[in-house]
Amino acid sequence: MAGELLQAHTPESGRLLAQRSLFEGPSAIVSKDLYFEVSEGVATRDRESLTLEPSAKATGNTYFGRFPASYWQRWTTVRSVTVEAVVSGSGRLAVRASDVDGQPRTIAARAVTDVVQRTVTLEAKLDKFLDGGALWLDLETDALERLTVSQVRWTVEAPETVRPTAVTICTMNRADDCLSNLRTLADSLPALETLDAIYVADQGTDTVDSRDGFADVAAALGDKLKYIKQPNLGGAGGFTRGLYEVAGVSAAEHANVLFMDDDVLLEPDIVIRMTAFSNKAANPMIVGGQMLNLLHPNQLHVGAEYAALNALQPGLPVPHSLETADLLGVDPKTGKKNRQERRLDAGYNGWWSCLIPSEVVQKIGYPMPFFFQWDDAEYSYRARGAGFPTVTLPGAGVWHADFHWKDWDEWHRYFNLRNSIITAALHSPFDLNLLSRVLMAQVVRYLLGMQYGLTATLIKAVEDFLEGPEILHDGGVAAMKEIREIRAQYPETKRHDPTDVPGIPSNDIVINNTAPRPSLQRAILVKRILDRLRGKHRFGMGAIPADEAHWWHVSLFKTAVVTDASQEGVRVRSYDKDRMMELAKRAVQVISRLRKEGHAVQAQYKRAMPELTSRENWKRLYEL
Repeated sequence: MAGELLQAHTPESGRLLAQRSLFEGPSAIVSKDLYFEVSEGVATRDRESLTLEPSAKATGNTYFGRFPASYWQRWTTVRSVTVEAVVSGSGRLAVRASDVDGQPRTIAARAVTDVVQRTVTLEAKLDKFLDGGALWLDLETDALERLTVSQVRWTVEAPETVRPTAVTICTMNRADDCLSNLRTLADSLPALETLDAIYVADQGTDTVDSRDGFADVAAALGDKLKYIKQPNLGGAGGFTRGLYEVAGVSAAEHANVLFMDDDVLLEPDIVIRMTAFSNKAANPMIVGGQMLNLLHPNQLHVGAEYAALNALQPGLPVPHSLETADLLGVDPKTGKKNRQERRLDAGYNGWWSCLIPSEVVQKIGYPMPFFFQWDDAEYSYRARGAGFPTVTLPGAGVWHADFHWKDWDEWHRYFNLRNSIITAALHSPFDLNLLSRVLMAQVVRYLLGMQYGLTATLIKAVEDFLEGPEILHDGGVAAMKEIREIRAQYPETKRHDPTDVPGIPSNDIVINNTAPRPSLQRAILVKRILDRLRGKHRFGMGAIPADEAHWWHVSLFKTAVVTDASQEGVRVRSYDKDRMMELAKRAVQVISRLRKEGHAVQAQYKRAMPELTSRENWKRLYEL
């Protein structure tokens, strides 16, 4: 059945749809101004059309309205793009462009008078955008004019055959979220001509097919939907299942696989945009989508990111990248609207939306069985080493839960640490002196902040790295169970209702704000360490807001009631000298082991990588 779906095809029109101009989002929580902004006068906007009243202007110089011309010129074989719109009434349409500094210019324009459902076509060359800039459509009416524009399509010359896309959604006990995204895809099927299959890897106990609406969605999607239940192998196992299934289809060499999180708010046009970009890329490459913050839908998480592998730092903004930027606001430094004009080279892309062409899988294999965390970065850096870069495509965005509302002190920190060290071993110089300093600095901060469970989590992560590749044999199932059991021994890892904190009357919890960051941090660090060793505290107890829980502040307290980053409760951190000393000793020992044994273990992981990332290994993990 899937073999019939995953077939390359040739468009009859000879044109490939690259993106649509839409006029409102997939949800009422999303501002219409992210799609098309009414700059003057009155206009009516719905998903597919916009009507301008007399003396009005509207612009597509918005996040979803812009065509990322710079990226198309740099990475694809396309040298011109055509804008088609169905128009009724009178008014003016113009394709405008920006450069790397955001300066606008008009590329093409057309005035219409008293037309009815006429298709208007404008063309723009992709020839002056190498360092940056975008294209968009502007609309305008004069007095007594009224203009309705709909079915706006940006098209490029089609390749000989268009490779379709198979979407893969990994889900784990988020049945309602996953079903919502399946419904969005089903509702958008007429426009998603290149979507040939949707694989859902359900790893939960609260399954998607248990929902009342599942049967209707499954019927609407028909044989495009491939619903699979499997053991919980984390995000890596869920996403890889889509690659595994597509590669098992006879025509799989013609397919792209688009990873998509289950809990995103989906803009289905990303399927069109990412698939078209991949189809016209001069060379195969990973095409990533951007993330917008779900709790703050106008915010772009980051324009493009990279990882400092040896320092274990993911999610670093590429220079000139927008970061937590209000897409409806302005840059306070320049006064210009927040638009990503400059083209950026990404190091990797998160798997909230990320398209992987079949050539990458054929050349480098499947993802590492990491279970969770760093699987996306490891795969992109491995691909880059084999000649496949990653592009983070502006305008191909989905909304995902804001990262900074997730507390760092959670069980998944184990996988973040362990997998980051493995990734550094595989794809960086693996400077053990630098790595040891990074880890030891984290240990000191955690112990000063009375985060004993988090320190134990770090120790376990380093210990398990040193166990070698065998730790990945079961895909992370045992490690997940073990780290949760370890963390359960530390009271500060538990979250409490702020009015029901064990042993502390609610009225006794009073906020104690932090002082500014110390100017002499090393001197303060030494002082705080000495005070901790002597059991000396400036304050007995206090409440500390999440954004003020710095080591130099928390270390002044014997007991600190710290707001959880989720803003849903508090953690109680209490000074325990014996536990602090025991964990400090263990941390020094394991980091010393890492310095001595690290390169030998690194060699083990490099030797094991081909087997770990093989189809046979994943077949074993899937129990097929």
